[in-house]
Amino acid sequence: MKIVMLERNSAGPDIDVSCYEQLGEVVYYPNTTTIEQVAERVADADIVIANKSPLNEASLKGAKNLKLICELATGFDNCDLPYLKGRGIKVANVVDYCTGMVAQHTFTLALSLVQKLAHYDDYVKSGAYSAQDRFSNFDVRFHELEGKTWGIVGMGNIGRRVAKIATAFGCKVIFHSITGKSQVTDYPQVDKDTLLAESDFLSLHCPLSDLSRNFIDANALKKMKKTAVLVNVARGPVVNNTDLYEALVAGEIMAAGLDVLEHEPLRSTNPLSKLKDSNQLIITPHLAWGSVEARTRCVEEVYRNIEAFMRGEDRNIVNP
Repeated sequence: MKIVMLERNSAGPDIDVSCYEQLGEVVYYPNTTTIEQVAERVADADIVIANKSPLNEASLKGAKNLKLICELATGFDNCDLPYLKGRGIKVANVVDYCTGMVAQHTFTLALSLVQKLAHYDDYVKSGAYSAQDRFSNFDVRFHELEGKTWGIVGMGNIGRRVAKIATAFGCKVIFHSITGKSQVTDYPQVDKDTLLAESDFLSLHCPLSDLSRNFIDANALKKMKKTAVLVNVARGPVVNNTDLYEALVAGEIMAAGLDVLEHEPLRSTNPLSKLKDSNQLIITPHLAWGSVEARTRCVEEVYRNIEAFMRGEDRNIVNP
């Protein structure tokens, strides 16, 4: 078997991926972004390991030996599933490998914003704290989670973990199902308008689809509390970045924490790049999933997916 890893760097250079060499000949590429690059690099591959590389008819029509695509991720929106199924090419993803880390990052963003940590860290480091004559300072108001309403979009593994943590903080949890098919009964399920109007914190954990794209737009932001904190650790296009910029500037919501953007990396044309106040906006570079432990699990799970495929078993196949 020839295995081509199109985005070696997506696992991080600090994470060992040599385990794949036990399964066949492996060719590594640091990153692969264009259709032309994919087509050239997978031409004689039996198995492809990818993350964001475009995998569709245009990039794979010449890959006559291709039998399996392994996503080094949970998401597979870079894959044209109908085309791949028609070709008999299976797609396997990795599930539940970073649930704890993404939930942890959700609260890292929310707590940093609601507690104004950037302001108070700067206050101390600037020397202002040393120069004052009292032991404490709270010139910028901050708030606690207890008693607040935490809204969730997407009640999968991550959404349920966030709900559990929010409950431990003393929050009331509500959620909205974009598809309307959620079977979760542990928390109240509400319509979109109720979610927007009642949430003090709103975190997004849904996959990207036609239903979720621009779920948070200008109209939605106007319905949120002016004191609300929005956290997006789902997919960038779930939030309209231009609309969010305008809402933050206008004070329609208090703050936003983003780990994902409409286009990654952040472009200078994205108006959010103009907001430098970390008390109002924190953007991290799509790292919520990327703890050392989570990336190691992800690599190992891809290994197990390939190993199972070679035994003739379907493991985590998303297009059976």
